Amino acid sequence: MNRRYALGLLAAAAALPAGGCFRRPGPVISAGLRGAEAYTLATGDKLRIIVFGQDSLSNIYQIDAAGRISMPLIGPVQVGGLSTASAATAIEGKLRGGFIREPKVTVEVDTYRPFFILGEVTTSGQFPFVNGMTVQTAVAIAGGFTPRADRDVAELTRRTRQGMVRGEVPITYPVRPGDTIVIKERWF
Repeated sequence: MNRRYALGLLAAAAALPAGGCFRRPGPVISAGLRGAEAYTLATGDKLRIIVFGQDSLSNIYQIDAAGRISMPLIGPVQVGGLSTASAATAIEGKLRGGFIREPKVTVEVDTYRPFFILGEVTTSGQFPFVNGMTVQTAVAIAGGFTPRADRDVAELTRRTRQGMVRGEVPITYPVRPGDTIVIKERWF
């Protein structure tokens, strides 16, 4: 037997999965899903805005489809894509333009926009976001896995400043408001 041929057979045998089982490589986390980007406001978020000394302006405002809120005296303010601190600065700037001499504004998220979950879960749909949520807790909120569900990874789609990003993530991956999770069918 040729020595080179025998080494080739050994290498091919080592490359085969044990017991004929198919093992998928680890999850592919897209570069846009990595890192801790600051939370940005978007359509569906409800904001608690406090204008100090102006009780009539302090209220809860929902961000509309265009990424704006509408406040008395100053009208629409573009806050979509901003952090809460940047939104407070934008509101202060509009109030300073002839309405209040030295406005002090605080913006905090009162209610986050929902997340979406599809695929091999008991109840697909839209659900309220909960702080500290992972893909696994999102599945629990959706009633759990179906018997055919892949319980190791999920496909996650997230809107970032660079646009929509999609990748395969582990079940322990953190979820953000507005994320769409797809639990795929497992392969035997």
